[in-house]
Amino acid sequence: MMREILKLGNPQLYEISNKITDADIDYLPGWITDLHDTLMNYRKIYGVGRAIAAPQIGVQKRLLYMFSDKPYVFINPVISFPDNEKYTLMDDCMSFPCLIVKVERYKRTDIAYLDAVFHPQQIHFEGDYSELLQHEYDHLDGILATMRAVDNKSLIMK
Repeated sequence: MMREILKLGNPQLYEISNKITDADIDYLPGWITDLHDTLMNYRKIYGVGRAIAAPQIGVQKRLLYMFSDKPYVFINPVISFPDNEKYTLMDDCMSFPCLIVKVERYKRTDIAYLDAVFHPQQIHFEGDYSELLQHEYDHLDGILATMRAVDNKSLIMK
């Protein structure tokens, strides 16, 4: 079911999400469907959108959903950085669709997680996907791209 995306300023976006536990297993398929439907609807409206974090639809759980060539479900993800190389880019967010923010991110990211059937997985991302996963992961910790702006002049209206 498509859900409303919480917008910049909503206090729920600044909360730290809880790990998904065995008690959440019955809810998980519904949350994944809601994330997929919400992302696809956003794409239909705005023509963009590659991933979404559960807190953006009001589910305070450590769950990320990405759809590129196929769907990816990241349960209780943990990210790490294989090196310190960073780059600066303009970042956008479904929680503030008319704003872009200049941020600095790591070029490479490793992510360990459980997939939709709770099997442990690990993926290495570089470039755009590295940035994307860092952005979505921040949502799990109540951090928005606006909070990572490189300076106070790094916010631009689309």
